[in-house]
Amino acid sequence: MKKTASEKFMKRAIMGAAGALTIASMLAACGTGAATNSNSSKGTESSASAENTGSFDSGKAIDVISREDGSGTRGAFVELFGVQQENSKGEKEDMTTSSAAVTNSTEVMLSTVASDTYSIGYCSLGSLNDTVKAVKIDGAAPSVKTIKDGSYKIARPFNIMTGKKVSKTTQDFINYIMSADGQAIVEKNGYISVAKGEKFKSTEAKGKVTVAGSSSVSPVMEKLAEAYQKVNTNATVEVQTSDSTTGISSAAEGSCDIGMASRELKDEELKENLKVTKIATDGIAVIVNKANTNDELTSDQVKSIYLGEATEWSAIEK
Repeated sequence: MKKTASEKFMKRAIMGAAGALTIASMLAACGTGAATNSNSSKGTESSASAENTGSFDSGKAIDVISREDGSGTRGAFVELFGVQQENSKGEKEDMTTSSAAVTNSTEVMLSTVASDTYSIGYCSLGSLNDTVKAVKIDGAAPSVKTIKDGSYKIARPFNIMTGKKVSKTTQDFINYIMSADGQAIVEKNGYISVAKGEKFKSTEAKGKVTVAGSSSVSPVMEKLAEAYQKVNTNATVEVQTSDSTTGISSAAEGSCDIGMASRELKDEELKENLKVTKIATDGIAVIVNKANTNDELTSDQVKSIYLGEATEWSAIEK
């Protein structure tokens, strides 16, 4: 019996949380049949063997890992790589293969790829760490330098959104983000600054600012919030992590002061009378397990993988 994407993801997640349990007992508790248990165990042994010996079997299936619907990183990824198809209404539809395992945050994406030898995924460049390997795309490695010089083209904006009413404290925090001080923090954390503001001078406004949305934007937003609160000790900034779509709707509904999105807003979202401010540019890194022998892929190869056309690593020409 062929493993489904959800079964593969469930196996990895449970293994990380409770290594003492067997795959068979875990899947049995979820009502999965014995045939699937056998396949899952073999897949785990194969992955572990490759990691322990340093070998990589290109004949193995590609484990495609995606972000969830609503993720700004997913939205930008499918647009930039052309993993889309226009429907009868002229709207672009996400065509990510149905066999892809879905992760609900940047952190889960990274840990999933790090634990699966034959996986491929994607994440924010600013969140990239040494547990995975970022591959070159069309000959260019993802970095601040290559994004700035245009050789690495897989990049998207980090946007914040506010509604009609903006408190003095919220505006003071936004002023900080766009100041020379705030943009220096953006650069320090591996993103590309977008403004050449002046040195920040706070109004010392009092109150709480709630920021909600993208899990890709939240790491740098937390750094900005931490630094701002040291400058304006009268203010408190709370960062709530979810996804870009939730951040946009929360700002529109007024359930947060600032929404975060790691993509451009859609036309229907712009009708919500939101003020959109670009605070940084970020690259999207295509990532594989460190045991993977592939160091470079073309845009077309990535597209083929995520459309479900290339299903084995042997289909990827070096």
